[in-house]
Amino acid sequence: MSIRVLRALLFLLGQSLAINALAEEDFPSELIKRGELTYAINCSRCHGARLTNPGANTFDLRRFPSDERERFFSSVMKGKGSMPPWGDLLKDEQVQALWAYIRTESRKEQ
Repeated sequence: MSIRVLRALLFLLGQSLAINALAEEDFPSELIKRGELTYAINCSRCHGARLTNPGANTFDLRRFPSDERERFFSSVMKGKGSMPPWGDLLKDEQVQALWAYIRTESRKEQ
């Protein structure tokens, strides 16, 4: 194997590890608690208590891909499918807290 190929493979491996580290970010406990409260007030009646999906037509947030943060933010703020937009009701900080809560709870399921 040539040095160039080896370097390219090592570079790609490093990039992959960096992306995984970001996807598995540790969130401050205060942010997670705020997300849990926001979730309980605004999301739980459709997505279930503590992310336990009640079935029906709602997305199981425990399975939301960890590398699709922007998709999550867009879905929450603009709505998607039968989910209404929350952009007029939630601030960016609240959606960030929701993301922290959902990612943390999802990891517990794995």
